[in-house]
Amino acid sequence: MTTWVALLRGVNVGGITVRSADLATMLRGLGLAEVKTFLASGNARFETDAAASARSQLKASIERALRDRFRYEAWIILVTKVELEAAIAGFPFDAQDPTRHPYVIFCSEQTVQDEITEAAASADPAVDPVGSGDGVLYWHPVKGTTVDTPFSRILARSRYKATTTNRNLRTLIKIVE
Repeated sequence: MTTWVALLRGVNVGGITVRSADLATMLRGLGLAEVKTFLASGNARFETDAAASARSQLKASIERALRDRFRYEAWIILVTKVELEAAIAGFPFDAQDPTRHPYVIFCSEQTVQDEITEAAASADPAVDPVGSGDGVLYWHPVKGTTVDTPFSRILARSRYKATTTNRNLRTLIKIVE
């Protein structure tokens, strides 16, 4: 069995409501085991026989079920628990700094990660500290600035909607515990 984590993009904002209990029921209906949801921001951990090589099929199946059940254009980032643990361990900034948000940005396509990384290279590291990892970017903005910085405007581009999502490092730690 492989433990997977699905990170839903854009739920419980903008009129798209996906309750955790309904999400868990939908995932169980796909035959997934040990389903657990976290917070109200579209995070689910589950087990299945699908190995990492079956990621694209599993992702497509979950996205199709989300579209059918909740009637929205669903996109998810799908990572194994091992990959998520590596992303957490790779956070390059001081995650305990109370003045900043420790964010991990997941990219489902390497070309998108490369494009965002290149765009971030011109950002002021004091304002927008950005680091790169395997399939992820790390961002450590000052609290209260997460929608105002140059890097936040890069992340908000509509062309990244289907291929990226970000989570607070503290949320990710809860998912793997």
